[in-house]
Amino acid sequence: MRRIALVTLVVDDYDEAIGFYTGALGFRLAEDSPRPDGSRWVVVEPGGDRAATALLLARAKDGAQRARVGDQTGGRVGFFLHTDDFARDHARLTSAGVTFLEEPRTEAYGTVAVFRDLYGNRWDLLQPATA
Repeated sequence: MRRIALVTLVVDDYDEAIGFYTGALGFRLAEDSPRPDGSRWVVVEPGGDRAATALLLARAKDGAQRARVGDQTGGRVGFFLHTDDFARDHARLTSAGVTFLEEPRTEAYGTVAVFRDLYGNRWDLLQPATA
């Protein structure tokens, strides 16, 4: 089996990012290990399924990386959080202070709404349409 295990998300601060992803989004902190260079290996997962793609939260190390924080995909939606209950998760995220950029809408592929993470990266909350 092949899969994408991790996707790097450049962040300003480890603890701030952990707080947002585990608190507001309800992800699980899978690992937070110190590295010899003073950085940390921080992995968060969206759910209990260890086969799901996780995020490696990587603190920006220089000006070029800091410039990418919050704009890793040039303003496009870059991350897609699937759910099996859109209404439940939309309500939970909204009550946790997550900023949605639009009202939920129904498309041929499912129910979706775009939100921003704490740095401004755009995400889709998406409940795929059933086949």
